[in-house]
Amino acid sequence: MLLGFEHVGMTVSNMERAIDFYCGLLGLRLKLRKTTAGGELAFLDAGGGMLEIAAPAIEVGPFRDVPHSEAGFRHITLAYDDVDAMIETLEEAGVEIAERPRAAYNSEMIKRVAFVRDPDGALVELIERAEGR
Repeated sequence: MLLGFEHVGMTVSNMERAIDFYCGLLGLRLKLRKTTAGGELAFLDAGGGMLEIAAPAIEVGPFRDVPHSEAGFRHITLAYDDVDAMIETLEEAGVEIAERPRAAYNSEMIKRVAFVRDPDGALVELIERAEGR
């Protein structure tokens, strides 16, 4: 029996910078951080699942967008009560805004949407949920 969504994992080039972005700016909560044989590992609580971030002890290149012609994860999505306010905060912090807030195409699920880039270039979608969700 499925208990729920647990976590998604990603590789980052700098643990401090990733924690500052995801926890300090986006509001996730650091639950575990430890050193491993291969680098560092952290679990960040997003309220309905976790983001596992790994910072290997080797050099890590930038995020690569997955072309629509290839299978793969394209972005992570976080829900907020006010996307416009979040974008304003992130813009003031110097975060790259990939797409400004707009009405969502799939309005049955999402009211408003915007996209930003994390410090390694990974795409992060910020949404306001549709009424009744």
